Amino acid sequence: MTETHDQTFRPARRIAVIGVSEILRIGATAARLKREGRPVIVLGAGEPDFDTPENVKEAAWRAIRAGATKYTALDGTADLKAAIAEKFRRDNALDFAPEEITVGAGAKQVIHNALMATLDEGDEVILAAPYWTSYADMVAIAGGVPVPVLCREENGFRLDAADLERAITPRTRWLMLNSPSNPTGSAYGEAELRPILDVLKRHKQVWLMSDEIYEHLCYGNFVFRSAVSLAPELRARTLTINGVSKSYAMTGWRIGYGAGPRELIAAMAVVQSQSTSNPCSVSQAAAVEALTGPQQVVEERRLSFQRRRDLVVDGLNAIPGVTCRRPEGAFYTYSSCAGLIGRKTSSGQVIDSDTAFCRYLLEEHDVAVVPGSVFGLAPFFRISYAAAESELRTAIDRIARAAAVLQ
Repeated sequence: MTETHDQTFRPARRIAVIGVSEILRIGATAARLKREGRPVIVLGAGEPDFDTPENVKEAAWRAIRAGATKYTALDGTADLKAAIAEKFRRDNALDFAPEEITVGAGAKQVIHNALMATLDEGDEVILAAPYWTSYADMVAIAGGVPVPVLCREENGFRLDAADLERAITPRTRWLMLNSPSNPTGSAYGEAELRPILDVLKRHKQVWLMSDEIYEHLCYGNFVFRSAVSLAPELRARTLTINGVSKSYAMTGWRIGYGAGPRELIAAMAVVQSQSTSNPCSVSQAAAVEALTGPQQVVEERRLSFQRRRDLVVDGLNAIPGVTCRRPEGAFYTYSSCAGLIGRKTSSGQVIDSDTAFCRYLLEEHDVAVVPGSVFGLAPFFRISYAAAESELRTAIDRIARAAAVLQ
């Protein structure tokens, strides 16, 4: 009797409920339409349109010519850790030893390492919703349970301390907080952050993961404060996440970093040692220059993003049926399309959700944006204004026309 085996692929349970990112799907559709000759404007990716500064690229070339192309220390070179420590002293008045700093292949890997190193099956992680969509999936892959807590628009899409208090259970392990935020651009000033930190002080089993990667992209009179600088007593259970991708337009270089208690950093190194090992040696050399070299380019680009923010916010608020809060930071707007829900396209299709509205914008008006539902709060849509001003103006005009012809 011949033995038979089922050759059907069976994915691991840990990824069975996780799909391909909706943002990537929208990007793929937009790319297909562009290949077909459509003049699609893509406002979906969280990537600056600026190039990496010249001094940073030159530092990479110097590193290559000097032969810095071998393995490095597992979680960051001594030079890069020193540069990161100086950045924390300069920008945040925080002192971290090299053993309290880790470097990964992007901030995303640093977050993944932390979750894999700390979560047991069923541990809960509180997410301030809307949240960056990868947060929930990374928690799930690590065996944790994402616990979204809705942040109301009237509260600036910021987490309310009382809502946080109610969400904490004996299984809560982390609060993940992103300020300034992807997707909303909202940020926590000292007045908004202190009540959140006070809740954490009362719940000593809950750790804080403070994602501060958009720190240098704040606008108007908003003053950024790192969470640990406001609550030093939480330092022993806080991981501060940052990186060079956004402020220095280095998304492809894949360098992110974190700072926290050395026991956590050591546990994260165990995870990284069995995945990527060290980050790219040349990228680390470039990141040293980004953090220690001239910083004027960061300010120049911040001002450019602020102009784009105002262009987009003012344009969206002029569209009947759309409202848009003016964000404090990052390079995203998070706009309500509630006033358009229930209306019909010329072909009779009902706009019954933010996802339907975004699909309509892409398929019929050549603008790619991301529905708020993928970030945990509908009916909104996210625009990344990290694009040329001419493209932003054209996109706003198209969105206005798209809304105007709905019946």
